[in-house]
Amino acid sequence: MMLADMQRDFQQWLVNADDGAPLQRQLASSLGLAAYQNNYRSQLVSVLRASYPQLLSRMGDEAFLSAAVHHIDHHPPSSWTLDDYGMDFRQTLRVMYPHNPDLEELAWIEWALSESFVAPDATGIAIHELGDVDWDHARLRLTPSFRQQLITTNVVDVWSALQEQDEPVEAEMLDAQAGVIVWRRAFSSLLRKADPIEHLALLSLLYDGSFNAMCDVVVEHLGETDGVSRAGSLLADWINSGIVVAVDVGD
Repeated sequence: MMLADMQRDFQQWLVNADDGAPLQRQLASSLGLAAYQNNYRSQLVSVLRASYPQLLSRMGDEAFLSAAVHHIDHHPPSSWTLDDYGMDFRQTLRVMYPHNPDLEELAWIEWALSESFVAPDATGIAIHELGDVDWDHARLRLTPSFRQQLITTNVVDVWSALQEQDEPVEAEMLDAQAGVIVWRRAFSSLLRKADPIEHLALLSLLYDGSFNAMCDVVVEHLGETDGVSRAGSLLADWINSGIVVAVDVGD
């Protein structure tokens, strides 16, 4: 048997736990393979537990372990580092708990906070530095740690209660979808809800960057006077919060 064939069969055994796998048929005993497989699965369960501590607390050990095993069976590692394992855990929760979207959304929050924490640094700017900006051609740059998502439940309140170890908050559906944003400032990853106008404005910047285009989005929903005023207050808040870290001017 070629080494490459043995490596392939060994991977299939770890992932699929198939008693009829070629590698097992060629060995006199499967005890050694079973030990490797147990270590493989135990390590991945540990990775998921470490990545989703609040979700683990919310679900409980038994339910979380069941979801973790299901995920491991259907989503073997595909990256060179285990730091990436579990990024799609929310997909497993969506399948297993279709009537509990708060669990999927809680998983998104925990992963986004983790990603934000290790994102590249950004220096930031101060409002007083922007006096001479040509806003007709200005493009706003969001911090590299910025993440956003639409949510359908009060998961931000659920997460906050878990984080602060307060009394558990019952999951509830929102009357309408809302935005949630995550970013890092200094050494802290931050999380907050964004109202529909702010979320649309941030999406405009995320995909386009143009300050004018962002203003157009806000004006479209609030009208000329209120829209321009709201766009200005949003920009000031984003700069002060470290969400917008640069203003570039170009054609």
